[in-house]
Amino acid sequence: MLVDVPKDVLQSTMEWYWPDGVDLPGYKPTTKGHPRMIREAAKLILASEQPVIYAGGGILKARAADALRELAELTGIHVVTTLMARGAFPDTHPLCLGMPGMHGNATAVTTLQKADLLIALGSRFDDRVTGKVSTFAPDAKVIHVDIDPAEQGKVRRPDVPIVGDCRLVIEALVREIRHLQAGGATQADTGAWRSRISGWRELFPYSYDASEPGEALKPQFCLEVLRDSAPHGTILVSGVGQHQMWSSQYWRFDEPYTWVNSGGLGTMGFCVPAAIGAKVGRPDRTVWAVDGDGCFQMTAQELVTASTERIPIKVAILNNSYLGMVRQWQEMFYDERYSEVYLSPDLPDYVQWAEAMGCIGIRVESPEEVQPAIDKANEVDDRPVVVEFRVDAREKVFPMVPAGQSNDDIVLPDGQSKEFLR
Repeated sequence: MLVDVPKDVLQSTMEWYWPDGVDLPGYKPTTKGHPRMIREAAKLILASEQPVIYAGGGILKARAADALRELAELTGIHVVTTLMARGAFPDTHPLCLGMPGMHGNATAVTTLQKADLLIALGSRFDDRVTGKVSTFAPDAKVIHVDIDPAEQGKVRRPDVPIVGDCRLVIEALVREIRHLQAGGATQADTGAWRSRISGWRELFPYSYDASEPGEALKPQFCLEVLRDSAPHGTILVSGVGQHQMWSSQYWRFDEPYTWVNSGGLGTMGFCVPAAIGAKVGRPDRTVWAVDGDGCFQMTAQELVTASTERIPIKVAILNNSYLGMVRQWQEMFYDERYSEVYLSPDLPDYVQWAEAMGCIGIRVESPEEVQPAIDKANEVDDRPVVVEFRVDAREKVFPMVPAGQSNDDIVLPDGQSKEFLR
């Protein structure tokens, strides 16, 4: 969108006042869900034996995190949180299954796939979550809540479409479920379903092979140490690629609005400027930006602004000397025909570059150096810090659902069998 303001207007003066309201002709969204649809949804929820809540970014936009938690705890239904909804439901909550989708955990992916009811709240059934659409959750009925009517039936035809604001609709759902229960309605037995989910969670956690002595540093290990060392309320920002997926996988998001990423826009170069914005918006919070070496090179110059304006963000570069996600696809699906993915391990020198931009630069090359470097970065509060982690270029992001294939074809790390998921 372009707003072009003529120069004479910019040079003019006026008396400013805050308007009592803003009228946008044509923008009249439906915010309250239809009562009949709310009632039908509540009945479906109580009747379902294998339900799951599929929470999307609309939960955060609607400020509906508390309402979501109330609904989940009232019904005992597990929750998956998409990449854009991380933090909308606490990762440490026993009902949280984490992220579904192409690089989601096996339990979240399979729970969606085997459910008999999807309660889709502020989510859009994007291809990263559904995989091959015709095979996605084949036995599930669908309740779809979204404020945009264009989303209804766009990908998956819902059994109960509800157009409205997520928070208002969820609150109405909770009231209706309580009303039905007060009238004698009972919830279906979900004990067997909960037991299956528990089994999947036990057998299929995120995993990777730890570094042996003398081996290259593992990016997942760096994320784990960073996560465990982060002050409470830390905001995590990511770029796009393998580091983005590892960030979502290995961080624990226990409160909303602590995860910033470009989602489906896939904006390489997003991380550093977005982290600066997050720190300006929440100067009381620690802000860690997890970036890849390819993404970082696109907008690293913005650190000059951060240094000049005393905006002390912290940047962790997972430097694997490649455009890692593209390389992963070229290895897995293109017979290792590499094209335009190799980046020099030594150029640029990220430590000198960071220092030239007024930041503190730190290089980490072995596992024993990770914790001291992160501790040092967390202690700095008067300027930006850049920590370069030189990580293993061979690492891939797993699990993975190959593009265009069914979620049933999820690829697990070496040594894990899918049979228990079937």
